[in-house]
Amino acid sequence: QGKLDEAEQIYIRALAGYEKALGPNHTSTLRTVDNLGVLYASQGKLDEAEQMHIRALAGKE
Repeated sequence: QGKLDEAEQIYIRALAGYEKALGPNHTSTLRTVDNLGVLYASQGKLDEAEQMHIRALAGKE
């Protein structure tokens, strides 16, 4: 669980950087959002995972 928590913090920092530098709908930002959703699912944080996946899909439309 410790490594997953560490990965979560890394993804959150990366996401903030991508949003600031590239915007919320850039491919790299959305890929990070989706990856964070996968991570949340593996942690059992299903509500958070769903939110990330919905956001990623909405941004790709």
